[in-house]
Amino acid sequence: MHRLFWKIFFSFWVVLVLFTGAIVFAASRYLDQISAQRNATVRYETLSRHVAEAQAALEHNGIEGLKAWARRADRVEIVPVLVLSANGRDLLGREVPPRPLERLQRQSRIKTAAEPSVANIQSVFHRADGSTYWLTHDFRGVTLGRFLQRPRVIGLPLLVGALFGALVCLLLARYLTAPLERLRHATEGYAAGDLSQRVAPSLGNRRDEIVDLAIAFDRMAERLSGLMLSQKQLLSDVSHELRSPLSRLQVALGLARQRAGAHPAPELDRIERETERLNELIGQLLSLARLESDTQPPAPEAVDLGELLQIIISDASLEARSRDCRLHLEKRVPAVVQGNAQLLHSALENVVRNAVRYTAEGTAVTLLLDRDAERPGWLSIRVSDHGPGVPEDMLAHLFEPFVRVSDARDRFSGGYGLGLAIAERAVRLHHGEISARNQPDGGLAITLRLPA
Repeated sequence: MHRLFWKIFFSFWVVLVLFTGAIVFAASRYLDQISAQRNATVRYETLSRHVAEAQAALEHNGIEGLKAWARRADRVEIVPVLVLSANGRDLLGREVPPRPLERLQRQSRIKTAAEPSVANIQSVFHRADGSTYWLTHDFRGVTLGRFLQRPRVIGLPLLVGALFGALVCLLLARYLTAPLERLRHATEGYAAGDLSQRVAPSLGNRRDEIVDLAIAFDRMAERLSGLMLSQKQLLSDVSHELRSPLSRLQVALGLARQRAGAHPAPELDRIERETERLNELIGQLLSLARLESDTQPPAPEAVDLGELLQIIISDASLEARSRDCRLHLEKRVPAVVQGNAQLLHSALENVVRNAVRYTAEGTAVTLLLDRDAERPGWLSIRVSDHGPGVPEDMLAHLFEPFVRVSDARDRFSGGYGLGLAIAERAVRLHHGEISARNQPDGGLAITLRLPA
């Protein structure tokens, strides 16, 4: 049931086994070296080398040089090297075991060079003033603590064990994070509206909890995709179906006006206004349904955003003058993007008209076209009004369909909560971003970002 659990467990267990094996190998290797040093020939060569080094240190730097050499040898060698004076005391003040003392006593009784072994003769060296020093190895002084404290002895095996452990952990980390990275990319696609991505088929023959999670994600995406397609289809079908009775209503309204003659009833004017609003609403619903059903970007063409904004400003000026406000393009830079001119016109027009509708009378709606400061190679268009603004908790929902924020922004006529939703979908199809924020001095600023 917990397959991933056992994989992680056994991976860490293998690392521990490898690390322990490296320690055991290091210990056995150096214990073998210690045993080899007990061999007469190897012991003689090692002792001769140490005696020569100690003699040279004594001749060049005196007794302090000999002590410094003894300290270095003690730090490096796993077998303690004892440097004893004629009275049997170690130069470094270490405790001298009984066996080396016994060998020292035997050495002191030697009268001729023929009596002792050659190794014993070579373990003695003299100072210029006649002082005698004796060098010996204390094999009984080899302990586990001394072994672990010698970096030269244990360093290489530990390094090898650490490298093997790092390799196993690297493979384990890659094994765990690779499918999670695919899940992250798929989730980002879901958030962007692309519910066609599936993760489980890309994981191969894996059988663990991550695969179960990927299968659950795929089922969720498939279910959400079906629901969203049904919703979009319903929205499109209802909008199309409403067009027919609306057309018949307009024809009937025209006939009623003809019969009324030169003095039609005021109710007919109200019916005509409501019919036009209903026609506009259905048109926006159809546009939204079309944008929702398109997951691929439109066929690209070169679109000059500066010229597009000038056209929109010219079209919206009449509505702005009716509210005693004006439109001002504050800054313009050469700005050409690849996209669909009709969709970009619709997106920008909805944002600009929304700002004109809610800005205070006698103020200006400012449009700023510039290079994006946060993303090199992107362009930004900021549309700012001087209206009542939007509550902070509603900014995230401003681009959802049919969202009416508050009475403060809805007390003016017009608007169905679809304009900004259409703008968001159009910008998203161009791989851009749209966001809104309240300005410190009042009003709302909507920023559209598009890759240049």
